[in-house]
Amino acid sequence: MSEDWHGRELELRLGNPGHGGFCVARHEGRVVFVRHGLPGELVRATVTEDRGGSFCRADAVEIVEPSADRVDPLCPISGPGGAGCCDFSHATLPAQRAIKASVVAEQLRRLAGVDRDVEVEDLPGTGNGTGWRSRVRLAVDADGRAGFHAYRSDRVVPDLLCPQPVPGTYAGLTERSWRPGGELQVTVDADGVRHVVEIEPAHLTRTGRRSPGRRGATARRAAVSRPRREHPVIGGGRAVQRVGDREWELSATGFWQAHRGAAERYSEVVADWSGLGVGDVAWDLYGGVGVFAAALAAQVGERGAVLSVESARGAVDDGRRALADLPQVRLEAARVEAAVSGLSGPVTTVVLDPPRSGAGRAVVESVAAAGPRTVVHIGCDPAAFGRDVGLFLGQGYRLDAVRAFDAFPLTHHVECIARLVR
Repeated sequence: MSEDWHGRELELRLGNPGHGGFCVARHEGRVVFVRHGLPGELVRATVTEDRGGSFCRADAVEIVEPSADRVDPLCPISGPGGAGCCDFSHATLPAQRAIKASVVAEQLRRLAGVDRDVEVEDLPGTGNGTGWRSRVRLAVDADGRAGFHAYRSDRVVPDLLCPQPVPGTYAGLTERSWRPGGELQVTVDADGVRHVVEIEPAHLTRTGRRSPGRRGATARRAAVSRPRREHPVIGGGRAVQRVGDREWELSATGFWQAHRGAAERYSEVVADWSGLGVGDVAWDLYGGVGVFAAALAAQVGERGAVLSVESARGAVDDGRRALADLPQVRLEAARVEAAVSGLSGPVTTVVLDPPRSGAGRAVVESVAAAGPRTVVHIGCDPAAFGRDVGLFLGQGYRLDAVRAFDAFPLTHHVECIARLVR
């Protein structure tokens, strides 16, 4: 077992960016994942995590030789030891997008065997990389203060200074005490109305409370994902959102794209790539409130059919109300993983927008077995996206096109869309 490097200071020359908001360096035969640096920089870094083995994690605490792409950080709370909100607020927007493009291309090469140049595109409303986020989930510390989780930690940084949210998001939140251990969902909807919803603390099992390892982390994630009581404090808790001339009203805590320009742009790409005609059949898997289903319905017309499958019952109910005028659309509340094997063709096009973990082998194989000639696959994690693309290639599909969008400026996150055909 290697020596524990925790707390050790290293001088490192940073190499290529890795998936997760860091750059890769090497020291004494080990790999060091360094945050807060940029490719090519010479930095002094302090090791923040070392569990033995071939790698450890570190923060760049001093920039000895800065990159030409470095700027003064736009986020004052995300530096070494700070919040985990903004991985790249110290880089120009073009540099951030170049880093994300290289990561997406590398994941496609490594996991799908595809050598493809990728460009990360801007989204409307990004501006200088601040003020684009219309919804944010805040943690509440033991003293009742709202804030952001520190990087890879349950510790809360109670400074509402991250510049991602739209102006006015934080107004008044520091002036009151919130329920310790709970969360706040803050959503600013399409009409500019702010909704603040207090969410009760997750009920942790003994494993979640006491175990510091992987089992404990898994138990804590499971507890957070379970339904919890919600109490609207500001606003009515029902957010109005629009794509084109269609309007949705949904729970302020329900899923909607965080970037204010994302839903419209993704809907345009899905419609452009669907290849649908009047009378065709489409599936919209992990369909949420039916944003993509609405775009597909316009293409297949009343002679066609669109089936949307979504596990969140509330989202399905909201979608049914919003799309009540589209008889060709049917929204079903079910887990895609359980439902897709029972769906039968013929189907012309399948759209998938799975969670961060991706669709996975069973879903991909079931989709391929239904025989769509076109698959439009959306992913917010480059590794899961690359893996799913590789699975579709293994089912006889060809990667026809890829687009990537800077849907999360200042962070390492990126949204990818693939068009696969056979």
